[in-house]
Amino acid sequence: MAKRPQLTGRAAILAIVVCAIAMSLAYPVREYIAQRRAIAELQAEKSRVEADRRALEAQARQIRDPNWIKRTAKERLHYCGPGEKCYVVMEAEPGKSQTAVKQAAPAPPWYQTLWKSVEAADAGTGRKAGAGESPGEKETVGQP
Repeated sequence: MAKRPQLTGRAAILAIVVCAIAMSLAYPVREYIAQRRAIAELQAEKSRVEADRRALEAQARQIRDPNWIKRTAKERLHYCGPGEKCYVVMEAEPGKSQTAVKQAAPAPPWYQTLWKSVEAADAGTGRKAGAGESPGEKETVGQP
């Protein structure tokens, strides 16, 4: 008996047809998956927007309530209604409760320092860079 070849003409045609079907379905399946993902993202965004809308509606209902307006004015703005007595509690000695922290004077802006150094160089009162200065010492502009 003669040995049959492993890949016949029919098998080759069948393999080509299966590959062609797979290739023709690959793009639509990929687009379908991408669209499903986009739909899921849009649904999540819709639910977030709906939650924000409900929160804003609740806030709008609360703002329309006259009692809420009065309570908020009293809490935030310290308003008093007619006939009410309002008290403001102050510290007994404000100097003792708060300690003043001494801070160094802020450094002048760079352009002011630059201008002072130009003026010092023009007047001849400035020092040369590195002359008589230790590494940790800063030069003061305008002083010899």
